[in-house]
Amino acid sequence: MSDQSASPLSRPEATERSDLLGQMQERQRTLQRLRDQGINPYANDFRIDRQIRDLPGATDEELCALPTEDEIPPDAPRYAVAGRLLQVNDMGKARFLFLRGDGGAMVQLYLRAEVQEAFALSKLLHLGDFVGARGPLFRTRRNKRALRVEQLRLLTKSLRPLPGKVLQKGSELQDVELRYRQRYVDMIVHPEVAEVFRQRARIISYIRRFFDERGYVECETRMLLQTRGGAAARPFRTHHNALGLDLYLRIATELDLKRLVVGGMERVYEIGRIFRNEGLSRFHNPEFTSIEFYQAYATYEDLMVLTEELLSGLCLALRGTTTIDYQQHRGIELRPPYRRATIRELVQQALPEAPVAPGSTDPADEERLRRWVLEHPAAAGLDRGPADIATMSYGELLVALFERHVEQGLIQPTFVTEFPLELSPLSRRSERDPRFVDRFELFVIGKELCNAFSELNDPLDQRSRFEDQLRARARGDEEAMDYDEDFCRALEYGMPPTAGEGIGIDRLVMLLCNQPSIRDVIPFPQLRPEDRGEAHKERVGT
Repeated sequence: MSDQSASPLSRPEATERSDLLGQMQERQRTLQRLRDQGINPYANDFRIDRQIRDLPGATDEELCALPTEDEIPPDAPRYAVAGRLLQVNDMGKARFLFLRGDGGAMVQLYLRAEVQEAFALSKLLHLGDFVGARGPLFRTRRNKRALRVEQLRLLTKSLRPLPGKVLQKGSELQDVELRYRQRYVDMIVHPEVAEVFRQRARIISYIRRFFDERGYVECETRMLLQTRGGAAARPFRTHHNALGLDLYLRIATELDLKRLVVGGMERVYEIGRIFRNEGLSRFHNPEFTSIEFYQAYATYEDLMVLTEELLSGLCLALRGTTTIDYQQHRGIELRPPYRRATIRELVQQALPEAPVAPGSTDPADEERLRRWVLEHPAAAGLDRGPADIATMSYGELLVALFERHVEQGLIQPTFVTEFPLELSPLSRRSERDPRFVDRFELFVIGKELCNAFSELNDPLDQRSRFEDQLRARARGDEEAMDYDEDFCRALEYGMPPTAGEGIGIDRLVMLLCNQPSIRDVIPFPQLRPEDRGEAHKERVGT
């Protein structure tokens, strides 16, 4: 019989959906039965006095100190705990209930039939329910910790069954899309997922403490702006009804933080959400977290030293070492000093035949490099036609070659310096060669982790750079910045010599927690819309 003529319930996905609906309907009947017996299935009057992870008996020494069940003295301490029910072992006149608490900590409850009220209630429980229990701890014959139940309470009835047998092998949730979309299910089945988010919180706390201890002031700046600036990115647009005004979600915190430096706050930082209307990938999410910090009377070279101190100290505090592995990459060393090299030096190493002229200030460098790219298209490897290459500047050619031949090979931490002026509209010109700026990007495992530069504080130069951005927009560059007149006005009041830096928190967490995708370090990453038709069919009664 073909699939077209088969009964809808004979198809695997239809059978699975039917089974799910049946289980949910059974749980709703149990819910009503509990209410008919005067039992609140969503009680909030049970108080725990110990989290499961803090119960005695977690170590071998503590376990040996616990009595056997027959040895429990009348005055033994009683513990009130609660957690999610993940497994039930029925032994006729006794039952073992396995509860899991915060951090994945487990405890088994031992329930005997003579505790009649609790035993009867246990038969109305389903896996996934939240349960509270009170009683003494003891050591089982299998040398396991258990709590002998004297009181049992249902705290939350779970109406939707858990996927598979969570505590048994083979229960792993395999649907990656479902894991990201229903993160709560992912965390139930894989409690280690929550540990990544705990580590993320520790990383952010360390960063905040690091800058607070060095006299930086944490500030919160605007998320809704009339201009898009501070980075090369496409923004999200929204509309303010009362003002009748289109606004943009910020793509960086840079310009507002530098306004604060103008106002006299010599060391400022912000940890916050950034929004960029860009594609999704292993290393990109349209909303992400970054820290930007600015220090007056400093240069980008000072921030190299500060970055080394921050990352090595953070890694040591989190991992107990400065040497880590990331996916297939082994022995990534975050102990200073990090390698430092200019873009031209790195491109020259990758393409010895290319005339990139490291250290040269000769204006003819541009024409020599363009001619080589046109004459050696296979070696250059640029996905550009001759007409496009003919219009590219020296800096654009350098960066294109860097991204094609160098970037992915920068596994160990590397400060890449000497970025072209035309790609750095907010950076200070190099005094040695005005075609370049005083800027670095830190690359690890082939990805940019940090971006920093000595700040442009010449208001006339800044106005000219903004005008260049407008011309780039007119040529079709959708990531070009707006002309921010108020920022230019701020610079006219005077900004002290300043250096600033941005660090992507999500990529940093990926690196330190050895996670392959940015989706693994964001609790609720952006996804394509769910099939609402399928979601609707899961509802009871459909």
